Amino acid sequence: MGTDNSTQQNNSHPIVVVSDENIVLRLLIGRAEFCVLVEWRMVLVDLRNHGNSARIKGLCPPHDMSSAAKDLADLVKAKGWSWPEVVMGHSMGGKVALDFAESCSRGDYGESAALPKQLWVLDSVPGQVKIDNSDGEVERVLQTLASLPASLPSRKWVVDHMISLGFSKSLSDWIGSNLKKDNEHVTWGFDLQAAIDMFNSYRERSYWTLLENPPKGMEISIVQAEQSDRWHPDDVQRLKALSRRGSKPDGGKVSLHVLPNSGHWVHVDNPKGLLEIMAPNFLSTGQN
Repeated sequence: MGTDNSTQQNNSHPIVVVSDENIVLRLLIGRAEFCVLVEWRMVLVDLRNHGNSARIKGLCPPHDMSSAAKDLADLVKAKGWSWPEVVMGHSMGGKVALDFAESCSRGDYGESAALPKQLWVLDSVPGQVKIDNSDGEVERVLQTLASLPASLPSRKWVVDHMISLGFSKSLSDWIGSNLKKDNEHVTWGFDLQAAIDMFNSYRERSYWTLLENPPKGMEISIVQAEQSDRWHPDDVQRLKALSRRGSKPDGGKVSLHVLPNSGHWVHVDNPKGLLEIMAPNFLSTGQN
């Protein structure tokens, strides 16, 4: 798996950060306030078929949330790390974090696996994602990329083509950054069909059972971006009810935080507000 390390190793149990676009978390963790407040070792993990992990061979199908979560467990074992006390994920990475915790609680990763104490799920709907509840941009991007030939003239051609179809320049530039040189042409630096499979799994998987019965000693913190288009009112009401319930004597706790003045891309819209929500909780865990 493609990884990067950040902050001081003052705690043997790392915070593991998983995301489908880890630049989000790199920008967040790069902020000085966060590094000062949180004296932990942090490991940033690119999901399979994303970032540096896209170049790794041997990440076999199925390409879904459970496989991506098992990749994380396999990485912990291979590196000889202590099991992470905090797992944080944005968007698709949020569901991978939930799957990781659920699999740990079932004993899927073996007797040595320890449950994380905290999950941070950043603007990731924990249930099935309703297609009609968003603008469908991701679906349109994937459909467009699938319609293109495997070998393409140039990165500039791809960026211009996406812009001509109505996609923003920033999104088109990001899509172009996922291309690699292949002689006189360019090709995708990831397995497009595998990425489509992962997105479908992200849409379909539901973790409400985990949220309704969180394991003892675990806090699952959901951050809803106030202006995000991914949330259905029923899902928000359900999370509010779970958050009001507090900790169960024989179980864990679910909390819901609303990040004001932010859409889905929380690192761009309101990183300071996100830090204000997260930092006190990291500190309280670190002092336990």
